[in-house]
Amino acid sequence: MRRADVSVDCFILPTLLRVSAKAVDCGGIAVGREAHGLAIKLGFESDPFVQTALAGVYAAGGLFEDARMVFERMLYRDVVAWKVILDFYYQAGKYNETVKLFEDMKSSGVSPDNVIISTILAACRHTGNLTIGKAIHSYIVKSNVSIDNHIRSALIAMYCSCHSLKTAYKLYKEMHPKNLVASTAMVFGYSKMGKMEIARSIFNKILHKDLVLWTAMISGYAESEQPSEALELFNQMLAMELRPDKITFLSVISACAHLGALDKAKWIHLFVDSNGFSDVLSINNALIDMYAKCGSLSMAQTVFDKMQVKNVISWTSMMTGFGMHGEGSRALELFEEMNATGVEPNAVTFVGLLYACSHSGLVDEGRRLFKAMVHVHKIEPKHEHYGCMVDLLGRAKLVQEAIELIDSMPFPPNVVEWGSLLGACQNHGDVGLGELAAKRLLELDPDHDGAYVLLSNIYAKANQWEKVDEVRKLMKGRDISKERGRSWIEIDGELHEFLVGDESHPKSNEIHKKLHEMVKELEATGYSPDVGSVLVNLEEDERRAAVLFHSEKIALAFGLLVSTPGSCIRITKNLRTCKDCHSFVMLASRIFGREIVLRDRTRFHHFKDGHCSCNNFW
Repeated sequence: MRRADVSVDCFILPTLLRVSAKAVDCGGIAVGREAHGLAIKLGFESDPFVQTALAGVYAAGGLFEDARMVFERMLYRDVVAWKVILDFYYQAGKYNETVKLFEDMKSSGVSPDNVIISTILAACRHTGNLTIGKAIHSYIVKSNVSIDNHIRSALIAMYCSCHSLKTAYKLYKEMHPKNLVASTAMVFGYSKMGKMEIARSIFNKILHKDLVLWTAMISGYAESEQPSEALELFNQMLAMELRPDKITFLSVISACAHLGALDKAKWIHLFVDSNGFSDVLSINNALIDMYAKCGSLSMAQTVFDKMQVKNVISWTSMMTGFGMHGEGSRALELFEEMNATGVEPNAVTFVGLLYACSHSGLVDEGRRLFKAMVHVHKIEPKHEHYGCMVDLLGRAKLVQEAIELIDSMPFPPNVVEWGSLLGACQNHGDVGLGELAAKRLLELDPDHDGAYVLLSNIYAKANQWEKVDEVRKLMKGRDISKERGRSWIEIDGELHEFLVGDESHPKSNEIHKKLHEMVKELEATGYSPDVGSVLVNLEEDERRAAVLFHSEKIALAFGLLVSTPGSCIRITKNLRTCKDCHSFVMLASRIFGREIVLRDRTRFHHFKDGHCSCNNFW
């Protein structure tokens, strides 16, 4: 244009700049800078239309300083100029700055349009800033701004993200027709609050569901510890011929990890690869975690070794996997390997390492790592790190050192440290210290069901049945119930779930018959039930019967009944396995010649030939 000697004025320049903004990947920034220089040369730099267009070019190219410099130099900022800079900051993920700029805009006397209002509501959604969100809603009402479905959807999404579901639902109920954005926000909001029945009800009423809505519902189930429902819904989504994206796969992988179903894990991995996600870093990190939680360290290691690019999450996931399987030494070796590559550990890395030390009895190594975290890596310990150290020392019967560590903390201990100490007191039968730890824990969280259960276990172990009854009455008075034990076992790709004392399975009679046969065979080799976990004062025969029907024993009996002879039996339990079940399964692995992998709430137990990988650090 300039070679053709066409004159450039303040009307042509903004058009040229807007075109440049749309072509930043094709040299648009260079053209924009040239146009900026031309504007200065021709004296158009202060023209508001030129300035707005210039800010737009720099914003499109991600040049913060340049865009903000042009914006700050503007003598006249209309709603279009504010829209450009606000959208720039929002798209860059600078949500707090976006909200602050909006406040500056209001102070300057410029009224926002619907697009700006939607942008600010979205920023509030990301920051959880309910105060500003409410203020914007109030402004909309007072200013008689037309609340179209776009604005209403933005309001609903903001209130859902800020956990103000009552207001969100009121707006949603008034919305006609209800669009996918608002419906997805409602599903997301109720899922985050654990109200899955309401979320599913809204989901079911939407006739035309997109991938985002399906993913929100699947993710909700995964995060609410309803993995079976998440996987079932994923299969329904596939039947609708919708192609999963990265977020969908991450949710499904998380659900499978929670379930501990190895066959399903392998299928999901194949499906991930066939859909072109085999080189996605976050997916591979999730697969490492999934395989570790499904009991296959070898497959987790295979995924890890094949990764071309690894970040600190990759290394940490593999270390944590070793830790939960009692392979503390391998976790420490991997940490040294990570250090050699130059990847810097973070706070989560040290949680995984200290956890690994705790479950392998590596006390000296744990102490060394805790010091290195502070003095070498300059990471300030958090509650999780102190909790791991208390757990490590407690398992090693170094309770006094654990108390001294709690006393030395630079901030007050919370439920993490007191819970770890209480667990140690249960393991070692320390009634006095257990009472103190429980008292401190319940002062912080009066509804902590685990504290009541652990304290009851301590009293029961000491035959202090009156105190057990007192704890039970306290729980009843606060409407607190002990989480019911349940176990899962996967046979030929199908999951079977058993509750404590379960009689609901179609093969229940056969399972119970098999279990009684197992007990007789084990008793013939010296097995005697450990009834210390029974929290009611019963006769000895009744207490023996009570521990017989724990969910993992029922699952094991079913596994022996229907699985291929000689095959590995894999069981997942939602609670920490009791001492009797641990002894029972360990002996069963020798008597019946099976490898048995049991994942409980805290770790994995690999039983083989009458031995367990945990070496009693559990």
